[in-house]
Amino acid sequence: MKESEVERHLVWHVLRMGGRSYKFASPAHRGVADRIVCLPNGDTWFIELKAKGGRLAPLQERFALEMEEQNQLYACLWTTHQIDEWVESLGLEWLH
Repeated sequence: MKESEVERHLVWHVLRMGGRSYKFASPAHRGVADRIVCLPNGDTWFIELKAKGGRLAPLQERFALEMEEQNQLYACLWTTHQIDEWVESLGLEWLH
């Protein structure tokens, strides 16, 4: 499965929950997460998406660590199944 398919799955779930998913690029700061996800409960997640078999670049690993150090919500999701599990763990799927 391509990364773009994984990304579409995330965007669909987020919209279904009543949230928004913004594609994010920061030319001055390489390695930032692919998506910023704003959920109706007020949570904001930084989401990195990868295709199965892909790997995080060193700058992406550094960004993940920085998010953890800053107590930010961060997830790296590799498959549609992981996205489904992430959504279920949020307990927001009932919103829409």
